[in-house]
Amino acid sequence: MSATYDVVIVGGGIAGLSLASALAGRCRVALVEAEQSLGYHTSSRSARQLIPSYGPPVVQELTMRTLELIGTHEGTRPEPVLSPRRFMLIGDEDAVREQASGFMHRISHAEALEICPALKPDSFEAAGLDSGSFACNASLLLEDHRERALEGGVDIITGARVHSAQRLGTGWELGAGQEGLEAGVVVNAAGAWADELAVLSGVEKLGLQPYRRTAAIVDVEHPLPPGCPMVASTGSFYFRPDGRRQVLISPSETVPSGPEDARPYPGDVEALITRLNAVTTMGIGNISRAWTGLRTEASDGIPVVGFDAEAPGFFWLAGQGGYGFQTSSAIAELAAGLILAGQAAGEPFPADSPASRTAAALAATRMSIRA
Repeated sequence: MSATYDVVIVGGGIAGLSLASALAGRCRVALVEAEQSLGYHTSSRSARQLIPSYGPPVVQELTMRTLELIGTHEGTRPEPVLSPRRFMLIGDEDAVREQASGFMHRISHAEALEICPALKPDSFEAAGLDSGSFACNASLLLEDHRERALEGGVDIITGARVHSAQRLGTGWELGAGQEGLEAGVVVNAAGAWADELAVLSGVEKLGLQPYRRTAAIVDVEHPLPPGCPMVASTGSFYFRPDGRRQVLISPSETVPSGPEDARPYPGDVEALITRLNAVTTMGIGNISRAWTGLRTEASDGIPVVGFDAEAPGFFWLAGQGGYGFQTSSAIAELAAGLILAGQAAGEPFPADSPASRTAAALAATRMSIRA
């Protein structure tokens, strides 16, 4: 016999967990995750930095709302999720001018070297600084959402890959692992597998594309100074402190992939170390650990949030790309309002609330899932 819910969320990463937290106690919710643990794929492989100047305008607005929402709960946690850590962009004049947006201000070459003395002077021409950027304790945020979801009565089912999904009458029937579930709304928060879940459900896929992004924790001979920001070269690498004597590095690659448990390609991290040792004085040595995550994007680079216009009750929560954590709370707020409004036929948000403004911004960017 199938268990009955109002909403079944497929996917236990930051997108699905934050929505489960937002819906908890407001309707009957189940979250199903194919892996044995939550946040196994991209969510556990994040750079752990929330950057207001990163992404197109609607993403920046969602980021600011996410920072606000995370901040409202900081006093209730044993330790903070957010801690200030600036973000500095370096590159040639044209690239920095193009990418330095509203929340980032230009700084001089000398100021950039003072902020991050590990950079070699001839390694860049121009720089911009985002002073409102934050380090994010991703594990703590995931756990916070999990606890809030459980406290609100959400059933979280792991090790349950969805193997069947069909529209029946006014709702959906799903098979996930050994479980049978029925719900009025199915939320597709399956990350790199979002298009596969759509096809399984008889819903036209959107052409979402996963891209590889590799990172590693490395030992350095010369540690970065306290307060050193995360430093990104326009489109080619980034690095940031990770503890006292280690640094997180990434080639910032965007290589298409299928949905998979991604792993670093042989030689990628070593090639990055060679490059960083040529443009910095860190003296990178041993690789402590390395990993690869998948950033899944729509063709326009905008997160996909909303009901499918051609499949009643099928809700897309996908395509967050590299903006997953930094937009998660705002997108969960939007998605919860839209789902609850769809059930009650009411307004999802009070007029002129932060949520209504970000909903309007997202709607102006993508009026419909099939637009």
